[in-house]
Amino acid sequence: MEGLSLTILAVLVLLTWLAQGFAELWLKRIEEAGTRLARRKGTVIIGAAMVSIVARLLLLPRIPVPIPNIHDEFSYLLAGDTFAHGRLTNPPHQLWVFFDTFHVLQHPTYASMYPPAQGMVLALGQLLGNPWIGVLLSAAAMCAAVAWALQGWLPARWALLGTLLAILRVDLLSYWVDSYWGGAVAATGGALVIGALPRILHRRRRVRDSLLLGVGAALLANSRPVEGLLFCLPVAVILAIRLFPRTSPGFRLKIASGLLPAILVLASTVFFMGYYNWRVTGDAFLFPHVLINRQYENLSVFIWQPAKPALTYANPQFTDFFVTWSRKAFFGRSAARNRLDKYRLGASFFLGRALSVLLLTLPWLIFDRRIRFLMIQAFWCGAWLLLVIWFEPHYAAPLTATVFALITQAIRHLRQWNLKGYRVGAFASRLIVVLVIARVLSPGGEGIHPPLRTWNLSRANIAAELQDTPQKHLVLVRYAPDHNVHHEWVYNAADIDGAKVVWAREIPGQELKPLLDYYRDRQVWLVNADAAQPRLEPYHRDASGQNPH
Repeated sequence: MEGLSLTILAVLVLLTWLAQGFAELWLKRIEEAGTRLARRKGTVIIGAAMVSIVARLLLLPRIPVPIPNIHDEFSYLLAGDTFAHGRLTNPPHQLWVFFDTFHVLQHPTYASMYPPAQGMVLALGQLLGNPWIGVLLSAAAMCAAVAWALQGWLPARWALLGTLLAILRVDLLSYWVDSYWGGAVAATGGALVIGALPRILHRRRRVRDSLLLGVGAALLANSRPVEGLLFCLPVAVILAIRLFPRTSPGFRLKIASGLLPAILVLASTVFFMGYYNWRVTGDAFLFPHVLINRQYENLSVFIWQPAKPALTYANPQFTDFFVTWSRKAFFGRSAARNRLDKYRLGASFFLGRALSVLLLTLPWLIFDRRIRFLMIQAFWCGAWLLLVIWFEPHYAAPLTATVFALITQAIRHLRQWNLKGYRVGAFASRLIVVLVIARVLSPGGEGIHPPLRTWNLSRANIAAELQDTPQKHLVLVRYAPDHNVHHEWVYNAADIDGAKVVWAREIPGQELKPLLDYYRDRQVWLVNADAAQPRLEPYHRDASGQNPH
């Protein structure tokens, strides 16, 4: 399949080269039409959101609604279910040990370990009929915000091009929209912050832009708080340097219109975050993800920190994940290579093969005063991302608008290249855009990959089967000794006792009698999660509550 894809690309390049004269005419017409459209900035912003939604819906026959697969997705869905029921957290369950699972706090309250922004997006989707609707809407908001941000840094027609590239690379066909893992919310926040900056610096009326700056920072604080803080620090510095010297005329007016709205939004955000932490962890200054690291992981955050001692756990799956897998992957001999692979994945996520060619224009970008701040911000945030042990592409989500502004500016520089009077840069820039589209849509390309459906499909089918019955159920999950710890079945709704299906794990040495007595009114089932075809089996217990088989 990869060979076929490369063949298609080679033929496309050859045809484009041979048909330059013919292509010049219709490519210029397309560009002129794009220029006319780009001047209608509001239409472009709304259109970006609509294209995001409509195009992804059209892809549903080929890429259906995702089924949660990663531990993080189930945790985010728990947050969404909690918020959809009008609560910030849930009371701990007295039998929590049987429901204990990855990335979920069981005490002092039962809650997701993650910041609340993505959970709120999923809650909106759940109230509208399906959590994925929230994901779809957040991706649309991201595209609109990126379009608005690029319009603040680039000429209108180039902002339109950058928006289209962002839609192709990180919207339609990425896991940001094909999972419940997040990415779009933080990207929206980063785009609002970076888009507000040039408008605040260069315009007189700044109240709206200051509000959007504050909203963007609030989204970052509640989605990617650490990365968001690092992202916002250069923005705060440049605002302090450029906007608020006391000797400048209209100092008080600038403070009132350019800073006060953002300060009010951020003050409200800090209050909410403290209140949320207090409700979840019992301490306004203790974040859920910090508490869960203390209770379950005990892992370092930065590469220079020494490894911490491993904890002990009630069930072997936690030992396999937090001790065997995590520490081998990130602290063993393969740690450096593992991180290198992760960062290479991040670069390929945003750039891909075609856009990577634009790295050749890096010397021009470095000395380009118009986007110097964006370069500084990208290098600043990128350096810190290199220093953390854990990394996934959505960790860099706040940089989305920054990255695509730099990509677009790189194309502008490339377009100016000439070789003995031949406009090689114009040809190369157009070809890169064509290749981005071709690599996404071609067989074996970078984009169209249906979401993973293996063990998670079996779990989803079983859950759907039980949901269609009139009675309530308790499903006991049994794992084999060689179980893959990334295939976790035990995740529950926010209201465990009120749910039609409750998932619980068998724990070696732990009697099930208290659990079975507590749920005596439910039909009890057993699932061998590591069977070739997992299926429900009636659970027959002896006097101690154990299944003799």
